[in-house]
Amino acid sequence: MPETNFSSVNNNQPIHTRPSFREAMQFWFKLGWISFGGTTGHIAIMHDYLVEKRKWISNSKFIHALNHCMILPGPEAQQLAIYIGWKLHGRKGGILAGTFFVLPSMLILLALSIIYVCYGNSPWLLAMFDGLKPAVLAIILVATQKVGSKALLQPVHFLVAGAAFFCTYILHTPMPWIIVGVLALAVALRFIAPSVLHLKKKETTGDQQEQDYYLNMAQPADRSFKGSTALKLLLSFLLLWLIPFIMLMTLGGDKGFWKQLSCFFTETAFITIGGSYTVIPYVAQTVVGKLFWLNKTQMIDGFALAETTPGPLIIVLSYVGFMAGYNHFNGSLLMGAIGLLATTYFTFVPNFLFIFMGAPLIERSQGSIIIQSMLSLVTATVVGVILNLTFFLGKDILFPVEVSPGSIDYLALGWVLVALLLQLKFRINVLYLVILSLLYGLLRYWLL
Repeated sequence: MPETNFSSVNNNQPIHTRPSFREAMQFWFKLGWISFGGTTGHIAIMHDYLVEKRKWISNSKFIHALNHCMILPGPEAQQLAIYIGWKLHGRKGGILAGTFFVLPSMLILLALSIIYVCYGNSPWLLAMFDGLKPAVLAIILVATQKVGSKALLQPVHFLVAGAAFFCTYILHTPMPWIIVGVLALAVALRFIAPSVLHLKKKETTGDQQEQDYYLNMAQPADRSFKGSTALKLLLSFLLLWLIPFIMLMTLGGDKGFWKQLSCFFTETAFITIGGSYTVIPYVAQTVVGKLFWLNKTQMIDGFALAETTPGPLIIVLSYVGFMAGYNHFNGSLLMGAIGLLATTYFTFVPNFLFIFMGAPLIERSQGSIIIQSMLSLVTATVVGVILNLTFFLGKDILFPVEVSPGSIDYLALGWVLVALLLQLKFRINVLYLVILSLLYGLLRYWLL
C-alpha cells in the first residue's frame, strides 16, 4: 500500500512536520516500559505525549483512531499504537510501535514466571500474592464500573449484559458463540425494532486549530486501500502464522499439544472484541476446566503477575502459555519459555492484520450511527463478561475453602474494600496500588 504524505494533502498543510522515524521509535520503546495502569493508563500516556506535548496527532484524530480500535478484536491500546505508528511511518512504523508496546512486558513476565515456578512455594512469596490477589479483584471491579457507565446506555444494553453474564457464568457458553449471537441479535433488531438500538449522535467538535497537528481531521481519509492489498496482507499473515507453527511441530515431544496451543491462542486473538477483560474469562475457564493446562490457583496468580508488568493485561495469556508448557512437559523451564513465546506470538500478531487491513475500511464507515448502534450491543456484552471474571476470581479469593458465610476471608475482603477506596476516591495509580498490596501481604505474613 503506498504511503500517503499527509503533509501535502489539499493544501491542508500541518504546522508540525512529521517526526523522524528514530524519534517516534524512541517513544514507542519507552512506552513499552512505562505503560502501567491498564488500557486507561496506556491511552493516557499516549495522549499526553502524542497530542499534548509533541502535537503529532490532534485530539479529535486520536479519539477517531481509538474508536476504530474499540470495535476491532484485540487490545485497543496496542492497536492504537500500531494505528498511529502506521499513520506516521507506514507499515514499518506500525510494526515496530506494536512490537515495542508488548516486548518489555513479555520479557518481564517471562522472568516473573520462572521465579514463580522456582520459588512459588516460598512463604514470603505466597504472602505477597495473598496481598495482591484482593487488589486484583478490586481493579477488575473498578473496570466493570468504568466500562458499564459507558456501555450500558439503554435498557437493551442491560439485558444483553445480563444475558452475557448468565451464558458465561452459568451455562459456560464459549465466547465465540456469544459474540455471534449478539451480532445476530443486533442485525435482527436493526430490521425488527430499529428504535431499540437508536443512539443519539453526539455533536463532535474538533480541535480549534486542527492544522497545529501533523495528523488531523482536516485531512481526507486515506482511500488507497484496495482488494489486492487486503489479499497480500492476508497471505502474508498466513505465511507468518505457518512458519512458527511448523517450527513448533518439529520440536520433540507432544506435537498435539503444540498444535492445540497454537490454534487456541490464534482463536482467542480473533474473539477479543471489547479488550482483555472479554477474552480472559474465556481463556481462564477453558485452560483450567477443559484443557487442564494449569489449576485455578495458578491462573489467579497469573492475573496478579500480569498486574505487576507494563503493557496490556492480556499479556497474562503469555503466562498461561508458559505454565502450559512447563506443566505439560514435567517442569521444563525451556518448554515453558517456548510456550510463552509461542503464545505471545499467536496472540498479538493478528492485531497487525486487523489494523493494516481493517482500519482503512472502518475509516470509511466511522460516521455511520447505524453501525455504531449495532456495535453498542457488543460493547454491552463486555460488562457481563467482566462480571463473570469477577465472580470467577472472587469466589476463590474471598472464599478459600467453600462458599459460605463462615468461610469468608475477612482480611481479603477488607483489602478489597481498601483497594476500591484508593482507586475510586483517591485515584491511586495502579502501579502504586500493586506495590502497596505486596507490602500489605508481607506485613500480614509477619504479623499473623
